[in-house]
Amino acid sequence: MSEKTNLPASCKPALQNIDLLKAWYPIACFAMCLLLIISGCKKDSENATLPNADSSANLSLSTVLAATVSSPVNLKTANDFTILTETGITTTGVTAITGNIGTSPIAATAITGFGLIMATDNQSSHTPIVTGKVYASNYAAPTPSKMTTAIADMKTAFTTANGLTIPSPIVEKYAGDISGHTLRPGLYKWGTGVLVTGVGATLSGGPNDIWVFQIAKNLTVSNGAIITLLGGAQAKNIFWVVSGKATLGTAANFKGIILSKTLISLNTGARVTGKLYAQTAVTLIANTVHP
Repeated sequence: MSEKTNLPASCKPALQNIDLLKAWYPIACFAMCLLLIISGCKKDSENATLPNADSSANLSLSTVLAATVSSPVNLKTANDFTILTETGITTTGVTAITGNIGTSPIAATAITGFGLIMATDNQSSHTPIVTGKVYASNYAAPTPSKMTTAIADMKTAFTTANGLTIPSPIVEKYAGDISGHTLRPGLYKWGTGVLVTGVGATLSGGPNDIWVFQIAKNLTVSNGAIITLLGGAQAKNIFWVVSGKATLGTAANFKGIILSKTLISLNTGARVTGKLYAQTAVTLIANTVHP
């Protein structure tokens, strides 16, 4: 006979409670440990930082989200062009351009080195080195009106992008020398020029993320420099807004849309995945440009 059966009847409920506690004790301990683990993970998540090539420049998640541009710059009808200028487009060497190119208010005589062949309707011209059409202000209607609108849209896009203040811009990052660094999506602003040396620079973000670089002076991309895109980042969502001139060095591999207040100059063999919009001219030397 067990010891429990020898106890008074008044003690049996207490023993039953003790047995119940013994049965549930392991489960209660496991639940408590699980709660502690979940709480710790949540705290770590809240304090986590996103990876960055430069560990001294890591941004917290809240900082990154606060610096995210919500929508791309609206190019309107300028978006119909891969290269668009006000004072001309010149090329030497074996150049290859995908998409339309055009200039206005200057005439087609300022589009040189392309060997233009006029279309039968006189509204556009074509050339073996451009996969698309070539437009100029002196072509037959409705081309002059089309070009006036596109140039106006280009200039409005520049002014709008250069005037963005929301989200709060990341100011003077790396003192204008972004060489060797990884930049997250956001609005960046420099009162100086921006330099990318031969070591290149990286833009890391998703396919819908946006970068806007407001550059008060020149953009200089050195010989052989590569702008690398990671995480699905797309050139069409990257806007280099240059108040000076933009110069891409020999064999540079550039990504993004340049909106320049003045000249965009590509040296021998430079490649662009993106578009070139200049309020003066674009000069090419055996380059490849495609959206």
